[in-house]
Amino acid sequence: MKRNFHCPGNLPRTFDRRRFLQQSSAGFGSLALSSLLSRTAQSQDVQFPAKVKNVIFCFMDGGPSHVDTFDYKPLLKKHQGQKIGDRWTSKRSQSDPNRVWLGSPWEFKQRGDSGLWVSELFPHLAKLADELCVVKSMVGELPLHGQQNLLLHTGRILGQAPSFGAWVSYGLGTENENLPAYVVLNNDWVPNGGLENFGSSFLPASHQATLMRAQGTPVDNIVPADATDVQRKKLSLLSKVDATFAAQTSDAQAIEAAIANYETAFRMQSTVPEIADITREPMHIQKLYGIDSEDTHQQLYATQALRARRLVEAGVRFVEITCPSFDGNNSPWDQHGELKRLHEKNARITEQSVAALIIDLRQRGLLDETLVLWAGEMGRTPHTPSVHDNCGRDHHVNGYCLFIAGGGFRHGASYGETDEFGNGATVNPTTIHDIHATILHQMGINHEQLTFRHSGRDQRLTDVHGNVLLDIV
Repeated sequence: MKRNFHCPGNLPRTFDRRRFLQQSSAGFGSLALSSLLSRTAQSQDVQFPAKVKNVIFCFMDGGPSHVDTFDYKPLLKKHQGQKIGDRWTSKRSQSDPNRVWLGSPWEFKQRGDSGLWVSELFPHLAKLADELCVVKSMVGELPLHGQQNLLLHTGRILGQAPSFGAWVSYGLGTENENLPAYVVLNNDWVPNGGLENFGSSFLPASHQATLMRAQGTPVDNIVPADATDVQRKKLSLLSKVDATFAAQTSDAQAIEAAIANYETAFRMQSTVPEIADITREPMHIQKLYGIDSEDTHQQLYATQALRARRLVEAGVRFVEITCPSFDGNNSPWDQHGELKRLHEKNARITEQSVAALIIDLRQRGLLDETLVLWAGEMGRTPHTPSVHDNCGRDHHVNGYCLFIAGGGFRHGASYGETDEFGNGATVNPTTIHDIHATILHQMGINHEQLTFRHSGRDQRLTDVHGNVLLDIV
Protein backbone atom coordinates (compact mmCIF):
# COMPACT_ATOMS: atom_id res chain seq x y z
CA MET A 1 0.00 0.00 0.00
CA LYS A 2 1.32 3.41 -0.94
CA ARG A 3 1.98 5.60 2.07
CA ASN A 4 2.78 9.27 2.41
CA PHE A 5 5.37 10.98 4.53
CA HIS A 6 3.63 13.13 7.11
CA CYS A 7 4.55 16.64 8.07
CA PRO A 8 5.25 16.86 11.80
CA GLY A 9 2.59 19.59 11.97
CA ASN A 10 -0.10 17.31 10.54
CA LEU A 11 -1.03 15.30 13.63
CA PRO A 12 -3.25 12.21 13.33
CA ARG A 13 -6.96 12.85 13.87
CA THR A 14 -6.94 10.65 16.94
CA PHE A 15 -4.61 13.07 18.66
CA ASP A 16 -6.09 15.98 20.62
CA ARG A 17 -3.98 18.93 19.42
CA ARG A 18 -5.41 21.42 21.88
CA ARG A 19 -4.87 19.19 24.87
CA PHE A 20 -1.32 18.52 23.76
CA LEU A 21 -0.45 22.17 23.22
CA GLN A 22 -2.01 23.28 26.45
CA GLN A 23 0.01 20.73 28.39
CA SER A 24 3.30 21.37 26.56
CA SER A 25 6.05 23.36 28.24
CA ALA A 26 8.48 25.64 26.43
CA GLY A 27 7.78 23.90 23.14
CA PHE A 28 9.76 20.79 24.11
CA GLY A 29 6.74 18.51 23.89
CA SER A 30 5.91 19.78 20.42
CA LEU A 31 9.47 19.27 19.24
CA ALA A 32 9.71 15.80 20.73
CA LEU A 33 6.42 14.71 19.16
CA SER A 34 7.38 16.20 15.79
CA SER A 35 10.62 14.29 15.85
CA LEU A 36 8.87 11.07 16.85
CA LEU A 37 6.23 11.37 14.15
CA SER A 38 8.87 12.18 11.56
CA ARG A 39 10.95 9.12 12.44
CA THR A 40 7.85 6.91 12.50
CA ALA A 41 6.77 8.11 9.06
CA GLN A 42 10.26 7.53 7.71
CA SER A 43 10.42 3.97 8.99
CA GLN A 44 7.09 3.21 7.32
CA ASP A 45 7.75 4.90 3.99
CA VAL A 46 11.39 4.35 3.06
CA GLN A 47 11.36 1.39 0.70
CA PHE A 48 15.10 0.88 0.30
CA PRO A 49 18.27 1.52 2.31
CA ALA A 50 19.64 5.05 2.15
CA LYS A 51 23.10 5.40 0.63
CA VAL A 52 23.40 9.12 1.28
CA LYS A 53 23.01 11.18 4.44
CA ASN A 54 23.87 14.65 3.16
CA VAL A 55 23.85 16.80 0.02
CA ILE A 56 26.16 19.70 -0.81
CA PHE A 57 24.82 21.68 -3.76
CA CYS A 58 27.41 23.92 -5.46
CA PHE A 59 25.10 26.33 -7.29
CA MET A 60 26.76 27.91 -10.34
CA ASP A 61 24.31 30.76 -10.82
CA GLY A 62 24.10 32.22 -14.31
CA GLY A 63 24.72 29.09 -16.34
CA PRO A 64 28.25 27.79 -17.06
CA SER A 65 28.84 26.87 -20.68
CA HIS A 66 28.54 23.11 -21.19
CA VAL A 67 30.61 23.23 -24.41
CA ASP A 68 33.45 24.96 -22.54
CA THR A 69 33.52 22.68 -19.49
CA PHE A 70 32.54 19.00 -19.89
CA ASP A 71 30.80 18.60 -23.28
CA TYR A 72 33.59 18.49 -25.87
CA LYS A 73 32.47 19.53 -29.35
CA PRO A 74 35.45 19.77 -31.75
CA LEU A 75 33.17 20.66 -34.67
CA LEU A 76 32.49 24.04 -33.09
CA LYS A 77 36.08 25.13 -33.61
CA LYS A 78 36.19 23.60 -37.10
CA HIS A 79 33.07 25.50 -38.19
CA GLN A 80 33.65 28.65 -36.12
CA GLY A 81 32.25 31.74 -37.82
CA GLN A 82 29.92 29.77 -40.10
CA LYS A 83 26.18 30.46 -39.96
CA ILE A 84 24.16 27.89 -38.06
CA GLY A 85 21.29 27.87 -40.58
CA ASP A 86 17.65 26.96 -40.13
CA ARG A 87 18.30 23.40 -38.97
CA TRP A 88 19.67 24.46 -35.61
CA THR A 89 17.15 27.14 -34.61
CA SER A 90 14.70 26.60 -31.76
CA LYS A 91 11.83 28.44 -30.15
CA ARG A 92 13.37 27.73 -26.75
CA SER A 93 16.78 29.12 -27.66
CA GLN A 94 18.27 31.86 -29.84
CA SER A 95 16.45 31.41 -33.16
CA ASP A 96 18.32 33.56 -35.68
CA PRO A 97 19.81 31.33 -38.43
CA ASN A 98 22.42 34.03 -39.06
CA ARG A 99 24.11 33.34 -35.74
CA VAL A 100 27.49 31.67 -36.09
CA TRP A 101 29.20 28.76 -34.37
CA LEU A 102 31.72 29.60 -31.66
CA GLY A 103 34.47 27.16 -30.75
CA SER A 104 35.73 26.83 -27.20
CA PRO A 105 38.75 29.00 -26.33
CA TRP A 106 39.91 26.20 -24.00
CA GLU A 107 41.45 22.88 -24.89
CA PHE A 108 39.83 19.62 -23.85
CA LYS A 109 41.59 16.43 -22.83
CA GLN A 110 40.46 13.01 -21.75
CA ARG A 111 41.25 12.72 -18.05
CA GLY A 112 41.94 9.89 -15.62
CA ASP A 113 41.39 6.20 -16.19
CA SER A 114 37.82 6.92 -17.25
CA GLY A 115 38.83 9.15 -20.14
CA LEU A 116 36.21 11.73 -19.17
CA TRP A 117 36.49 14.89 -21.27
CA VAL A 118 37.28 17.94 -19.11
CA SER A 119 38.28 21.41 -20.28
CA GLU A 120 41.50 23.09 -19.19
CA LEU A 121 39.21 25.71 -17.66
CA PHE A 122 38.97 23.32 -14.68
CA PRO A 123 42.52 22.14 -13.88
CA HIS A 124 41.72 20.97 -10.33
CA LEU A 125 38.53 19.13 -11.24
CA ALA A 126 40.31 17.56 -14.23
CA LYS A 127 42.49 15.67 -11.75
CA LEU A 128 39.31 14.25 -10.17
CA ALA A 129 37.69 13.08 -13.40
CA ASP A 130 37.41 9.54 -12.06
CA GLU A 131 35.26 10.82 -9.17
CA LEU A 132 32.73 12.64 -11.37
CA CYS A 133 29.45 11.55 -12.91
CA VAL A 134 28.66 14.08 -15.66
CA VAL A 135 25.11 14.33 -17.00
CA LYS A 136 25.38 15.93 -20.45
CA SER A 137 21.76 15.84 -21.60
CA MET A 138 19.97 18.23 -19.25
CA VAL A 139 16.89 19.92 -20.75
CA GLY A 140 15.23 22.94 -19.18
CA GLU A 141 11.98 24.78 -19.88
CA LEU A 142 12.61 28.50 -20.40
CA PRO A 143 15.86 30.33 -21.24
CA LEU A 144 15.31 32.84 -18.42
CA HIS A 145 17.37 32.97 -15.24
CA GLY A 146 14.55 33.45 -12.74
CA GLN A 147 12.37 30.67 -14.12
CA GLN A 148 15.26 28.22 -14.53
CA ASN A 149 16.59 28.99 -11.03
CA LEU A 150 13.18 28.23 -9.58
CA LEU A 151 12.91 25.07 -11.67
CA LEU A 152 16.32 23.92 -10.44
CA HIS A 153 15.47 24.64 -6.82
CA THR A 154 11.74 23.96 -6.54
CA GLY A 155 10.81 21.87 -9.58
CA ARG A 156 8.47 24.65 -10.81
CA ILE A 157 9.30 27.53 -13.15
CA LEU A 158 6.87 29.73 -11.22
CA GLY A 159 8.15 28.75 -7.80
CA GLN A 160 5.34 28.81 -5.24
CA ALA A 161 6.70 25.49 -3.97
CA PRO A 162 9.26 24.36 -1.41
CA SER A 163 12.94 24.31 -2.26
CA PHE A 164 14.73 20.98 -2.75
CA GLY A 165 16.55 21.50 0.55
CA ALA A 166 13.24 22.16 2.32
CA TRP A 167 11.84 18.86 1.00
CA VAL A 168 14.93 17.01 2.25
CA SER A 169 14.54 18.68 5.65
CA TYR A 170 10.85 17.75 5.75
CA GLY A 171 11.51 14.15 4.74
CA LEU A 172 14.55 13.37 6.87
CA GLY A 173 14.99 16.12 9.45
CA THR A 174 18.37 17.06 10.86
CA GLU A 175 20.91 14.70 12.40
CA ASN A 176 21.89 17.42 14.87
CA GLU A 177 19.14 19.12 16.91
CA ASN A 178 21.47 22.08 17.48
CA LEU A 179 21.50 22.87 13.76
CA PRO A 180 18.86 23.25 11.06
CA ALA A 181 18.58 20.58 8.39
CA TYR A 182 18.93 23.07 5.50
CA VAL A 183 21.62 25.77 5.28
CA VAL A 184 22.47 28.11 2.39
CA LEU A 185 25.98 29.52 2.44
CA ASN A 186 25.20 32.81 0.81
CA ASN A 187 27.32 35.76 -0.28
CA ASP A 188 24.94 38.63 0.53
CA TRP A 189 22.99 38.63 -2.72
CA VAL A 190 19.73 37.13 -3.90
CA PRO A 191 19.68 35.07 -7.11
CA ASN A 192 17.19 35.62 -9.90
CA GLY A 193 13.92 34.15 -8.74
CA GLY A 194 14.42 35.58 -5.26
CA LEU A 195 14.52 34.00 -1.83
CA GLU A 196 11.78 31.64 -2.96
CA ASN A 197 14.67 29.52 -4.28
CA PHE A 198 15.50 28.75 -0.64
CA GLY A 199 12.04 28.86 0.92
CA SER A 200 9.68 26.31 2.44
CA SER A 201 6.49 27.62 0.76
CA PHE A 202 3.56 25.51 2.01
CA LEU A 203 5.79 23.29 4.16
CA PRO A 204 6.24 24.40 7.79
CA ALA A 205 8.60 27.37 8.13
CA SER A 206 11.05 25.27 10.15
CA HIS A 207 12.14 23.67 6.85
CA GLN A 208 13.20 26.85 5.05
CA ALA A 209 16.91 27.55 4.61
CA THR A 210 19.01 29.20 7.27
CA LEU A 211 21.29 31.66 5.47
CA MET A 212 24.92 31.90 6.54
CA ARG A 213 26.97 34.73 5.04
CA ALA A 214 30.63 34.58 4.10
CA GLN A 215 31.69 37.87 5.70
CA GLY A 216 30.90 39.32 9.09
CA THR A 217 28.49 37.66 11.49
CA PRO A 218 27.55 34.34 9.84
CA VAL A 219 23.92 34.30 11.04
CA ASP A 220 21.95 37.28 12.31
CA ASN A 221 20.16 37.42 15.66
CA ILE A 222 21.69 34.42 17.36
CA VAL A 223 24.19 36.31 19.52
CA PRO A 224 22.67 36.15 23.03
CA ALA A 225 21.61 39.40 24.67
CA ASP A 226 20.81 37.73 27.98
CA ALA A 227 22.23 35.03 30.19
CA THR A 228 21.20 31.50 29.26
CA ASP A 229 18.79 31.06 32.17
CA VAL A 230 17.08 34.37 31.33
CA GLN A 231 16.74 33.34 27.67
CA ARG A 232 15.30 30.00 28.73
CA LYS A 233 12.67 31.70 30.87
CA LYS A 234 11.74 34.08 28.03
CA LEU A 235 11.44 31.20 25.59
CA SER A 236 9.33 29.25 28.06
CA LEU A 237 6.90 32.14 28.43
CA LEU A 238 6.78 32.78 24.70
CA SER A 239 6.16 29.12 23.94
CA LYS A 240 3.32 28.92 26.47
CA VAL A 241 1.68 32.02 24.97
CA ASP A 242 2.09 30.65 21.45
CA ALA A 243 0.79 27.25 22.49
CA THR A 244 -2.32 28.80 24.05
CA PHE A 245 -2.97 30.78 20.88
CA ALA A 246 -2.32 27.72 18.69
CA ALA A 247 -4.81 25.68 20.70
CA GLN A 248 -7.52 28.22 19.83
CA THR A 249 -6.93 28.12 16.06
CA SER A 250 -8.04 25.59 13.48
CA ASP A 251 -4.58 25.36 11.89
CA ALA A 252 -1.71 25.71 14.34
CA GLN A 253 0.99 24.56 11.94
CA ALA A 254 2.63 27.99 11.46
CA ILE A 255 2.68 28.63 15.20
CA GLU A 256 4.20 25.24 15.94
CA ALA A 257 6.86 25.90 13.30
CA ALA A 258 7.66 29.25 14.94
CA ILE A 259 8.07 27.55 18.32
CA ALA A 260 10.43 25.03 16.73
CA ASN A 261 12.41 27.86 15.10
CA TYR A 262 12.81 29.66 18.43
CA GLU A 263 14.18 26.52 20.00
CA THR A 264 16.56 25.84 17.10
CA ALA A 265 17.87 29.41 17.20
CA PHE A 266 18.46 29.08 20.94
CA ARG A 267 20.54 25.93 20.42
CA MET A 268 22.40 27.41 17.42
CA GLN A 269 23.97 30.14 19.55
CA SER A 270 27.01 28.11 20.49
CA THR A 271 27.10 25.66 17.58
CA VAL A 272 27.08 28.04 14.58
CA PRO A 273 30.01 30.26 15.62
CA GLU A 274 32.10 27.16 16.27
CA ILE A 275 31.35 25.63 12.87
CA ALA A 276 31.79 28.95 11.04
CA ASP A 277 35.25 29.43 12.55
CA ILE A 278 37.47 27.84 9.89
CA THR A 279 40.63 28.98 11.69
CA ARG A 280 40.21 25.76 13.67
CA GLU A 281 41.16 23.86 10.50
CA PRO A 282 44.81 22.86 9.84
CA MET A 283 46.65 25.26 7.55
CA HIS A 284 47.14 22.63 4.83
CA ILE A 285 43.37 22.13 4.65
CA GLN A 286 42.77 25.87 4.41
CA LYS A 287 45.29 26.06 1.56
CA LEU A 288 43.69 23.08 -0.15
CA TYR A 289 40.43 25.04 -0.41
CA GLY A 290 42.15 28.27 -1.44
CA ILE A 291 41.68 30.32 1.72
CA ASP A 292 45.13 31.82 1.10
CA SER A 293 44.19 33.18 -2.33
CA GLU A 294 44.90 36.82 -3.13
CA ASP A 295 41.50 37.00 -4.85
CA THR A 296 38.91 38.12 -2.29
CA HIS A 297 36.08 36.39 -4.12
CA GLN A 298 38.00 33.12 -4.11
CA GLN A 299 38.68 33.51 -0.38
CA LEU A 300 34.94 33.95 0.23
CA TYR A 301 33.99 30.90 -1.80
CA ALA A 302 36.74 28.81 -0.21
CA THR A 303 35.49 29.84 3.23
CA GLN A 304 31.97 28.72 2.41
CA ALA A 305 33.11 25.45 0.82
CA LEU A 306 35.10 24.55 3.92
CA ARG A 307 32.14 25.48 6.11
CA ALA A 308 29.98 23.20 3.97
CA ARG A 309 32.15 20.24 4.89
CA ARG A 310 32.05 21.21 8.55
CA LEU A 311 28.25 21.52 8.42
CA VAL A 312 27.60 18.09 6.90
CA GLU A 313 30.13 16.62 9.28
CA ALA A 314 28.06 18.13 12.09
CA GLY A 315 24.84 16.60 10.75
CA VAL A 316 23.25 19.19 8.44
CA ARG A 317 21.32 17.33 5.74
CA PHE A 318 21.38 19.82 2.86
CA VAL A 319 23.93 22.60 2.29
CA GLU A 320 23.93 24.93 -0.69
CA ILE A 321 26.83 27.19 -1.66
CA THR A 322 26.20 30.19 -3.89
CA CYS A 323 28.84 31.90 -6.02
CA PRO A 324 30.21 35.30 -5.03
CA SER A 325 28.81 38.11 -7.16
CA PHE A 326 31.16 40.57 -8.82
CA ASP A 327 30.74 43.59 -11.11
CA GLY A 328 27.20 43.97 -9.76
CA ASN A 329 26.05 40.77 -11.49
CA ASN A 330 23.86 38.44 -9.45
CA SER A 331 24.22 35.76 -12.16
CA PRO A 332 28.02 35.41 -12.11
CA TRP A 333 28.30 32.78 -14.89
CA ASP A 334 26.06 34.73 -17.28
CA GLN A 335 28.56 35.67 -20.00
CA HIS A 336 26.81 37.19 -22.99
CA GLY A 337 30.14 38.90 -23.63
CA GLU A 338 33.74 38.50 -22.48
CA LEU A 339 33.29 34.75 -22.26
CA LYS A 340 36.97 33.93 -21.89
CA ARG A 341 37.85 36.50 -19.23
CA LEU A 342 34.77 36.05 -17.07
CA HIS A 343 34.42 32.26 -17.28
CA GLU A 344 38.08 32.06 -16.26
CA LYS A 345 37.38 34.39 -13.35
CA ASN A 346 34.43 32.27 -12.19
CA ALA A 347 36.47 29.10 -12.56
CA ARG A 348 39.33 30.60 -10.57
CA ILE A 349 36.91 31.65 -7.81
CA THR A 350 35.13 28.30 -7.45
CA GLU A 351 36.70 25.19 -8.96
CA GLN A 352 39.69 24.73 -6.64
CA SER A 353 37.33 24.81 -3.66
CA VAL A 354 34.85 22.39 -5.25
CA ALA A 355 37.71 20.00 -6.00
CA ALA A 356 39.04 20.44 -2.45
CA LEU A 357 35.60 19.64 -1.06
CA ILE A 358 35.55 16.32 -2.94
CA ILE A 359 39.11 15.49 -1.84
CA ASP A 360 38.46 16.47 1.77
CA LEU A 361 35.25 14.43 1.98
CA ARG A 362 36.99 11.43 0.44
CA GLN A 363 39.96 11.50 2.80
CA ARG A 364 37.61 11.78 5.77
CA GLY A 365 35.58 8.80 4.61
CA LEU A 366 32.50 10.97 4.00
CA LEU A 367 32.25 11.02 0.22
CA ASP A 368 30.22 7.82 -0.09
CA GLU A 369 27.54 9.19 2.23
CA THR A 370 27.73 12.79 0.99
CA LEU A 371 26.59 13.78 -2.48
CA VAL A 372 28.18 16.82 -4.14
CA LEU A 373 26.01 18.35 -6.88
CA TRP A 374 27.55 20.96 -9.23
CA ALA A 375 24.96 22.68 -11.42
CA GLY A 376 23.83 25.93 -12.93
CA GLU A 377 20.31 26.66 -14.02
CA MET A 378 21.12 26.40 -17.74
CA GLY A 379 23.93 26.15 -20.28
CA ARG A 380 25.19 28.54 -22.96
CA THR A 381 24.53 28.59 -26.67
CA PRO A 382 27.20 26.97 -28.87
CA HIS A 383 26.66 29.89 -31.23
CA THR A 384 26.88 33.68 -30.97
CA PRO A 385 25.76 36.73 -33.02
CA SER A 386 29.33 37.31 -34.26
CA VAL A 387 32.82 36.10 -33.45
CA HIS A 388 35.18 38.70 -31.96
CA ASP A 389 37.64 38.95 -29.09
CA ASN A 390 35.02 39.79 -26.45
CA CYS A 391 32.09 37.73 -27.70
CA GLY A 392 30.02 35.52 -25.45
CA ARG A 393 27.29 32.92 -25.36
CA ASP A 394 23.60 33.35 -24.61
CA HIS A 395 21.03 31.41 -22.56
CA HIS A 396 20.55 27.78 -23.51
CA VAL A 397 18.16 25.13 -22.13
CA ASN A 398 17.99 22.59 -24.99
CA GLY A 399 20.99 20.65 -23.72
CA TYR A 400 23.51 21.36 -20.96
CA CYS A 401 25.39 19.56 -18.22
CA LEU A 402 25.91 19.12 -14.49
CA PHE A 403 27.98 16.72 -12.43
CA ILE A 404 27.60 14.72 -9.25
CA ALA A 405 30.40 13.32 -7.11
CA GLY A 406 30.10 10.81 -4.28
CA GLY A 407 26.79 9.63 -2.92
CA GLY A 408 26.94 6.25 -4.60
CA PHE A 409 26.93 7.68 -8.13
CA ARG A 410 29.07 6.05 -10.80
CA HIS A 411 32.65 7.27 -10.92
CA GLY A 412 34.15 8.70 -14.10
CA ALA A 413 30.80 8.36 -15.86
CA SER A 414 29.22 10.28 -18.70
CA TYR A 415 25.44 10.06 -19.08
CA GLY A 416 23.46 11.32 -22.07
CA GLU A 417 24.65 13.21 -25.12
CA THR A 418 23.99 16.37 -27.07
CA ASP A 419 24.27 16.59 -30.85
CA GLU A 420 27.59 17.15 -32.62
CA PHE A 421 27.44 20.91 -31.98
CA GLY A 422 26.08 20.76 -28.43
CA ASN A 423 22.87 22.45 -29.48
CA GLY A 424 20.37 19.98 -28.01
CA ALA A 425 20.08 16.75 -26.04
CA THR A 426 19.85 13.69 -28.31
CA VAL A 427 20.57 10.70 -26.04
CA ASN A 428 18.81 10.22 -22.69
CA PRO A 429 17.27 13.72 -22.38
CA THR A 430 17.16 14.46 -18.65
CA THR A 431 15.15 16.95 -16.61
CA ILE A 432 15.82 18.41 -13.20
CA HIS A 433 12.89 16.27 -11.98
CA ASP A 434 14.95 13.19 -12.86
CA ILE A 435 17.94 14.56 -10.93
CA HIS A 436 15.75 15.37 -7.91
CA ALA A 437 14.17 11.90 -8.03
CA THR A 438 17.56 10.20 -8.27
CA ILE A 439 19.11 12.14 -5.39
CA LEU A 440 16.08 11.43 -3.19
CA HIS A 441 16.41 7.77 -4.17
CA GLN A 442 20.01 7.79 -2.93
CA MET A 443 18.76 9.28 0.32
CA GLY A 444 16.34 6.39 0.74
CA ILE A 445 13.22 8.30 -0.32
CA ASN A 446 10.75 7.40 -3.04
CA HIS A 447 10.10 10.74 -4.72
CA GLU A 448 6.49 9.76 -5.42
CA GLN A 449 5.83 9.18 -1.71
CA LEU A 450 7.43 12.31 -0.28
CA THR A 451 4.22 14.34 -0.32
CA PHE A 452 2.41 17.12 1.50
CA ARG A 453 -1.31 17.84 1.27
CA HIS A 454 -1.82 21.35 -0.08
CA SER A 455 -4.51 23.00 -2.23
CA GLY A 456 -6.56 19.85 -2.32
CA ARG A 457 -3.93 17.41 -3.54
CA ASP A 458 -0.75 15.68 -2.50
CA GLN A 459 2.13 17.91 -3.62
CA ARG A 460 5.66 16.65 -4.18
CA LEU A 461 9.02 18.02 -5.28
CA THR A 462 8.85 16.28 -8.66
CA ASP A 463 5.15 17.06 -9.17
CA VAL A 464 3.90 14.48 -11.71
CA HIS A 465 7.34 14.05 -13.29
CA GLY A 466 10.68 12.43 -12.59
CA ASN A 467 12.40 9.11 -13.14
CA VAL A 468 15.23 7.64 -11.09
CA LEU A 469 18.34 7.37 -13.28
CA LEU A 470 19.33 3.86 -12.27
CA ASP A 471 22.06 3.74 -14.92
CA ILE A 472 24.23 6.15 -12.94
CA VAL A 473 23.75 4.91 -9.36
